[in-house]
Amino acid sequence: MIIDSHCHLTYEPMSSSLEETIKRANKDGVEFLLTISTEDKSFCNILDILDKYKCVYGSYGIHPHEAKQHKGIKFENIIEKVKQNKKIIGIGETGLDFYYNHSEKKDQIESFLEHIEASQKTNLPIIVHTRSAEGETFEILQKAVKKNNLKILIHCFTGSKDFAFKLLDIGAYISASGVVTFKKSKDLADTFKEIPLNRLLVETDSPYLAPEPLRGKPNEPSYIIHTVKFLSELKKVSIENISDSTSKNFFNLFGKLS
Repeated sequence: MIIDSHCHLTYEPMSSSLEETIKRANKDGVEFLLTISTEDKSFCNILDILDKYKCVYGSYGIHPHEAKQHKGIKFENIIEKVKQNKKIIGIGETGLDFYYNHSEKKDQIESFLEHIEASQKTNLPIIVHTRSAEGETFEILQKAVKKNNLKILIHCFTGSKDFAFKLLDIGAYISASGVVTFKKSKDLADTFKEIPLNRLLVETDSPYLAPEPLRGKPNEPSYIIHTVKFLSELKKVSIENISDSTSKNFFNLFGKLS
């Protein structure tokens, strides 16, 4: 069993051929998929997908790029959205992206803090996007963990080894995407080589970041097998071990799925 812990099924080209996309994923051993929210207006599409496909679960959250458009979204609103369907099992993606700065830093931070509060009040995991913001992301998460319990998943990790181990120290799980397979990602691969198996998840972030040897094509959940195979070779364990460990970690974080 493999679980794609982060994909965007509401995005093209997957959304227009969803039935075929999910069938391909299931055929290639992807038993569950977590489709991720990035803005409020598309959340209704996620709810529709959850009703139609038993193997798909979802999240609610506002991507840091969208923070400026969602200043009115507070933790109470997030909790209200989460309660709309029992298959909403995570909060996010949220976080900080100071690489593009599509939203002001202040707006990103305020949005991130609202998501953290919602996560702590619901005990649902927070799905964190972080880019060019290692210090600020860690400071916010560390402070939150000291205040109250917080389940953390760092999605599509591309940061430094030092950042990774600081996150592990505060109990975070770390997810590998297709980026780890890229030929220019040697430092990232070296980091994932040292991340313990019991704190590792896998994802596609599809339709983005297709792994080697499919880089440049629109990504989809079935392609996750290439990332699993890469991690298997990198960590010198079997494909089954990677699949089983990452699935177990997903369940530890998000709970058992029916």
